[in-house]
Amino acid sequence: MVQSSTPQTIPEKRSATLLLFLQTHRWTIVLLSMVVLETALVAMALVPAQFWTRVLPNTPGTALDGPFPPALAPLITTLLYVIPTLIGLLCHNWQKALLYATLPAWIGLGVFLVAATLKVGPFYLVSADHVTANVSVLELFAALGAIGWLGRSIFKLK
Repeated sequence: MVQSSTPQTIPEKRSATLLLFLQTHRWTIVLLSMVVLETALVAMALVPAQFWTRVLPNTPGTALDGPFPPALAPLITTLLYVIPTLIGLLCHNWQKALLYATLPAWIGLGVFLVAATLKVGPFYLVSADHVTANVSVLELFAALGAIGWLGRSIFKLK
């Protein structure tokens, strides 16, 4: 047996291990990054306009567009629809596609509902109009994730 002439040092081994990890799990990292980005977008979309006008008082259009400039509003809306679809497209089975696509809505709605019940009261969650709106958001994200997952068969992704 021939041994290598230069043994690897500990930092070289760590960087090689990190590189191997990133190569084997790159799609998982992309998928989880998309879930985090979508969660942040959903959470910002659920923040009431009054909060944004208080936090950003000198910014025009804050009540309508939140923290984003008006020119970015169409991009943000597009991302809210496209990211769950891409999440579904990257998942290998439909259960993960639905879970990961709806997870941002679950988290965003959960944080919003906790904050709202602190201010309005404990029955905010079960009022008919809020239940309908919350379920509609979850259904939308589930449908987008399912469309993405079904798109795998069209694009023949493995």
